[in-house]
Amino acid sequence: MRAREFYGEHRRLILGVASLVAVVAAWELLLTYVVPLNPFFFTKPSLIAAAFRDQIATGKLWHDLGVSSRAFILGFSAAVIVGIPLGIVMGWNRRVEYALDPFLTAMYASPLVAVAPLLIIFFGVGLTGKAVLVFLLAVFPFVFNVFAGVKSTDPLLISVVRAFGGCEKDLYVKVILPSTLPYLAAAARIAIGRGLVGITVGEFYAASEGIGFAISQAGDTYRLPDMFVGILILSVIAVILTEGMRWLETALAPWRAGEEVR
Repeated sequence: MRAREFYGEHRRLILGVASLVAVVAAWELLLTYVVPLNPFFFTKPSLIAAAFRDQIATGKLWHDLGVSSRAFILGFSAAVIVGIPLGIVMGWNRRVEYALDPFLTAMYASPLVAVAPLLIIFFGVGLTGKAVLVFLLAVFPFVFNVFAGVKSTDPLLISVVRAFGGCEKDLYVKVILPSTLPYLAAAARIAIGRGLVGITVGEFYAASEGIGFAISQAGDTYRLPDMFVGILILSVIAVILTEGMRWLETALAPWRAGEEVR
């Protein structure tokens, strides 16, 4: 009975870890006993683990992560600061929505990764260029998800606040912002993935350090275990940050804990 209760409370974690272990074990066994491994074209988990230990021992991995994290944090923070207020204003003011929606939709649909070289040339090689690319990829989920959250606000709640003499500030703080919290958490989960893509692509094109540069350099020299270390580290970071957003959504909007917003 106790085991069943533990499984019910931690089902998401248990199933996620079990599936990961199964995939890694199948990968290792397949390339060890079934398919002959050609290290020039592919690798296996045991070799990746050895490369990971080497990068930890030399400190290279921590240095690359530190370089990339600065640009990611700067660009992602700017996306939050710009995207959330812009989404709220667009959702609340119809004139602003009509004026900005076509432009932002076109920007969101355009392949921003393809213009990464131009951004690097314009903003220069270094922190600023990479942060701008992260910002451009991460800001649109915040804008459109918060916009959708404002549009979904219950008009009855707005009428109640106004009936009791509430001002515009009361509407934003007591009605609109709580209504958009689940949408905001969903936006953050999407923006994290897009931001990590932005920092990786930025370092592919113009960098001499960072996790994206390390992946590109290892791939160019066919050091596949080192390349997969960078790829898997980014995947783990994405999972951790995404789960952190889920926890934050539950903490800030417990009434929506059982719902998923995509």
